[in-house]
Amino acid sequence: MIPFLDLKAPYLELKEELDDAIARVVSSGWFIGGPEVDAFEADYATYCGATHAVGVANGLDALHLALRAMDVGPGDEVIVPSNTYIATWLAVSQCGATPVPVEPDARTYNMDASLIEAAITPRTKVILPVHLYGQPADMDSILTIAHKHGLKVLEDGAQAHGAKYKGKPLGAHGDAVAWSFYPGKNLGAMGDGGVVTTNDAQLANRIRVLRNYGSRVKYVNEVQGYNSRLDPLQAAILSVKLKHLDGWNTRRRVFGTRYQQGLADCKLTIPFVPNWAEPVWHLYVVQHPQRDTLQKQLSDAGIGTMIHYPIPPHLQQAYAGLLHAQGSFPISEQIHKNLLSLPMGPAMRLEDVDMVIGAVRVIVSALS
Repeated sequence: MIPFLDLKAPYLELKEELDDAIARVVSSGWFIGGPEVDAFEADYATYCGATHAVGVANGLDALHLALRAMDVGPGDEVIVPSNTYIATWLAVSQCGATPVPVEPDARTYNMDASLIEAAITPRTKVILPVHLYGQPADMDSILTIAHKHGLKVLEDGAQAHGAKYKGKPLGAHGDAVAWSFYPGKNLGAMGDGGVVTTNDAQLANRIRVLRNYGSRVKYVNEVQGYNSRLDPLQAAILSVKLKHLDGWNTRRRVFGTRYQQGLADCKLTIPFVPNWAEPVWHLYVVQHPQRDTLQKQLSDAGIGTMIHYPIPPHLQQAYAGLLHAQGSFPISEQIHKNLLSLPMGPAMRLEDVDMVIGAVRVIVSALS
């Protein structure tokens, strides 16, 4: 069996370091905020090339609180990708604002910058691109449009820890970047966690207040805030893993390259990587018109896969009120219908990748 992702392996690889970090937190008696969180925030900001990092409880809160800090509220609109995990949309809705979908570039799966201006209205406040599957979006084009129209840019970096755009790490291209440390991410905690990175000191301070009941000073509440704080235990775990992130991403790049080469002449759609992008292969996603059959036969062969994501946000029951009918965003709908994520993770071996490639080629050939 080749699992889709092995979450136990990173712990076993770093067992001594992680156990020491966990014991340090437990014995400290400091379980909210404190030096572990401060240290991780400082290290992650440096890693991303940002001035500030503000830890929060999870990736959705990172998006939501960043939008709130940008004064997004009822009546506002935020431009979002039509193909993404629903959390990107939920963060907008939680502010009382409306997500306005834009179709992706069919090759990269990221927001098509050439379609953004047509979606801008007088109510638009923020553009929210997602660096989907670990590949950077076209930030220069997005930022040019944002500056032209006086809009903020909040990046969703939940799948792109360590990715680079034109040689520069993601973390501060736009006004802020929201990150998730869900266990399956390239930099994953042993539970939930999130952070916002930014070069804007005022924005960072507003998020710090919002995450802590709207308070800077205990029992003095400036605004109606939230309880959304990065746990010190998770911060200590993330500090250990951060030191190994580049090495793990290097492994992912080796496996991604192997997939690219091994499936290049196979009758399915493989990822396209622009020459300015350095992806970290959070997911390796292919497309095939008989996706469900391909997935079943791979499962029968002992190869785990996943579908990211089977239903686009505009067709979810949660967004029925926006009245986006089937066919409203055909590129997204086609992608969601055909895509399949192959095994990917730092615990894999090249022989595992080769086995997946061989199985995919045999199955696709038989389906052709």
